[in-house]
Amino acid sequence: MSMAKPAAGGASSAAQPSAAAPERVWTVDEHVEDILSSLRPLEPLPMRILDALGCVLAEDVAVVAPLPPFDNSSMDGYAVRVVDVADASERYPAALNVVGEVPAGRADLPQLGPGEALRIMTGAPIPPGAEAVVPNEWTDGGTDSRPDGTPVATLPPYRDAPSRPGPSGAGEVRVYRPAEPGAFIRRRGSDLPVGRLALAEGTVLGPAQIGLLAAIGRDEVTVRPRPRVVVLSTGSELVPPGQATGPGRIPDSNGFMLAAAVRTAGADAFRVGPIPDEAAKVREVVEDQLVRADLLVTSGGASVGGYDVVREVLEELGAVRFRRLAMQPGKPQGFGRIGPDRTPFLAFPGNPVSAYVSFELFGWPAIRTLMGVQPARRSVVRARCTQAVGSSPLGKRQYLRGRYDPVSGEVTPVGGPASHLLGALALADALIVVPENTTSLEAGAEVNVIPLD
Repeated sequence: MSMAKPAAGGASSAAQPSAAAPERVWTVDEHVEDILSSLRPLEPLPMRILDALGCVLAEDVAVVAPLPPFDNSSMDGYAVRVVDVADASERYPAALNVVGEVPAGRADLPQLGPGEALRIMTGAPIPPGAEAVVPNEWTDGGTDSRPDGTPVATLPPYRDAPSRPGPSGAGEVRVYRPAEPGAFIRRRGSDLPVGRLALAEGTVLGPAQIGLLAAIGRDEVTVRPRPRVVVLSTGSELVPPGQATGPGRIPDSNGFMLAAAVRTAGADAFRVGPIPDEAAKVREVVEDQLVRADLLVTSGGASVGGYDVVREVLEELGAVRFRRLAMQPGKPQGFGRIGPDRTPFLAFPGNPVSAYVSFELFGWPAIRTLMGVQPARRSVVRARCTQAVGSSPLGKRQYLRGRYDPVSGEVTPVGGPASHLLGALALADALIVVPENTTSLEAGAEVNVIPLD
């Protein structure tokens, strides 16, 4: 967008609405649609599975090896033949010779013969000849003596045991219940057989999905990466938290709040600032950060109708749109694309609550769209407002802060509507939506609520 630079301290004539054609006020939904319609998901790239946590899968993942890969025991117990325990009962247990053991990871499996049992651990492969596993709870736990009380040698470790035990065996176990064929055996491919779709394109990879990928042998997948979002804090009045403020100076809360919100949305956040209100410095920082940004976010300087350094710089760098929205808080908003790669940017108001509400309404869906997550917007639920609400401005959609209880289906307002009440914002976990044509709510009224947790 080509614009004449105003004199220092003056106003840009292009930014001022004319008396004959006043700039229209946009609705929240119009602004969201304008943003999302211009964004596309980031290009996919291969990524190691742990690094892909939170990313969106950009390919279908099929099973190339069965899961589980072999028949294995689901319990600690004894591998047996079904016929040997068919008549087992509490009164007349089946007595079997314990001829070895099969721990998890054993490869050289002994053959199970008639009247024999093998100690087996959870996850261990089923030895040949075994048809079921009886858990320890169905047995006497095994003994180191024969029924007549004659002691026998303690069961040796499987590595030292012969492939076939001697006549005396290595111990005995009594089994008190019969077992059906396949009891407590996890069959090869019973979870996922070869060729089955394990994860579909568009799946958001959480811990369980990462575990599944590892289980089927995938160490790398193609995903849409987390967007790199640069959060710029501008304002000569700002100082980093922890530094002395002094008259007219305040800590940079917005930069940290928005960077945290970006990470919560699933993106990588890069916080930059505070940057003084100097056009040359702001331009230098913006141009420097564009090389690593998939999205640029600023707070402050989004007001319509007044000269601002941030707005001036952004208008010089690309096609931008600053507008007024029919909402409270967060009326002034900006959106556009800047720089050689037409990097998208969002400009939010400077008041902390306004900036946060703006992020949840516009920043969150923008990031989720870049990630390829659908639906991109925050979910909306219905709830009963426990308190009366008055003085909501006619013609504006108001977003009040609240505490939402999903069990009772109730929401309670927290703090007032003022856009600087950061203390009340910190107590809230939801936004209460008061429609444009509603100026007050009675206690118990049904409202739309946007949960934030």
